[in-house]
Amino acid sequence: MNKYSFVARMPDKPGALHRAAEIIKSYSGNINRIQFDRRIDPATVFFEVTATPATYARMKEDLHAIGYLQESLPTLGFLKFSVYVAPQPGSLFELLTYITGAGANIAYIDFDDRRCDPDRLTISLNVEESTIVESLLDRLKSRYRLEILEYDTTGEKLDDTVFYVRFAQTVRGLIGTAEDDFLLSLLQDVNHIVQELNSLGQDPKEVFECILLTGRTLKNTTTDRFYADVQRIPLTDDVEVFCFQMPGGGNIFLLRAPDETVMIDTGYGSYHEDAVRMFQHYGLGDLKRIRRVYLTHADADHCGAGGFFDAETFMHPGSLEIIRQANRAYGSRSESSILEEVYTTIINLFSRFNPPGSPTLFSGEHLGMRSIFPILARFRVHDLEFEVLESLGGHMHGQVYFFCPDHGIIFTADTLINFGSLDDDRKRYNSLADFLVTSVNVDSERARQERRALLELVREIDGELAPRGRRCLVAGGHGAVSVLSADGRLEAVGTTERYQAKESKGN
Repeated sequence: MNKYSFVARMPDKPGALHRAAEIIKSYSGNINRIQFDRRIDPATVFFEVTATPATYARMKEDLHAIGYLQESLPTLGFLKFSVYVAPQPGSLFELLTYITGAGANIAYIDFDDRRCDPDRLTISLNVEESTIVESLLDRLKSRYRLEILEYDTTGEKLDDTVFYVRFAQTVRGLIGTAEDDFLLSLLQDVNHIVQELNSLGQDPKEVFECILLTGRTLKNTTTDRFYADVQRIPLTDDVEVFCFQMPGGGNIFLLRAPDETVMIDTGYGSYHEDAVRMFQHYGLGDLKRIRRVYLTHADADHCGAGGFFDAETFMHPGSLEIIRQANRAYGSRSESSILEEVYTTIINLFSRFNPPGSPTLFSGEHLGMRSIFPILARFRVHDLEFEVLESLGGHMHGQVYFFCPDHGIIFTADTLINFGSLDDDRKRYNSLADFLVTSVNVDSERARQERRALLELVREIDGELAPRGRRCLVAGGHGAVSVLSADGRLEAVGTTERYQAKESKGN
């Protein structure tokens, strides 16, 4: 017995759902999940069933035979026009006969003979093929006076009678070419996250809008609209750290040393080409100098461009397993969360996820402890020695921190962040993930424990560095590189400049 998912598009009439359930039952199929919401789409139903391969195939044949099985996502267009009909019995019936014969679906109709133009009737149609539109209009023009009000083939004007088709067309526009089978599978995933959040009291339409806004934000902050906030801070006489705050998602750090450049986190895959142009702008464009990449964790905005670099990449074994499982909650007590699993699918898709193929994994052996965190490894960047600290898994299983106590800098991934340094656009983008998974931390209690321990560690190193007139730098996964103030707040250090793609062209 296997689990299968399919999408059904049913007539909006009594008994339709019962008929589909009867077919599933007749082949001893067990319905594990079903979701239908008239508020979203009055005809689309999502099923997950358990059946044998043979009985599922026969089940699909029967559903296909009665026209219930949705196996493709047609490119629908929207047509709105006014037609002037004679005020006599049967005139509306005659008009509708032409429309029905053309296979067009009426989304809106408006007529009232008490108006100043009593012969005017306005109709909106959802149509599958442009040839149908042309044929229908040719027939109507020969009989009636027509005014074309709108004709749209992008899917933006479609109404909610075909909501999921419209949603799929929008997703296709965000990610480029995609096969119908892939989009139907994605609709199953999206519908599942909508079902889960709806059970928690969230508005389904808000869920869909958050998903699309995530994709639009990433698409609309590339090429000419790409930007970043940049800090460059000397760590020693020979090593300088660059912090690139990306428009959406996590930071990229480059440590420029005399003989190489070391990268910490890579950003989204969708930003890779823009990031490389930005590196060139700051004299960091020789990618051959980047021979080592260290990844803090497996979220797409931190490791999603790792596969683009010809460098040895280091990560925690748990991060590799999260990538393989395509579930950011893997290894945590939230592992079975539908929200986490589906969000991983969505964000990986929108961000063109391209993680490293054959990373080097940190050993599971502990070299000691730093506060509550095991030390997994050590590495050097010229005259800086870093410890790799293993988190408790509060934000994500396998997250690590990179700590250089002698020179006072710690890369805290998504555990310790200067949220006050984020601009409004970044705050809005980050809130989308919070909404879709309810919390970006897979274990909030452990995340709080980690945060307290890191703050105490920073205070301790501040005390040790004070006689040398230095502070411990906190390089969070988002926001500005900061120091800890006396009242426990993170404050940005140095200067931050805005890199704008348009302004850098030709440099």
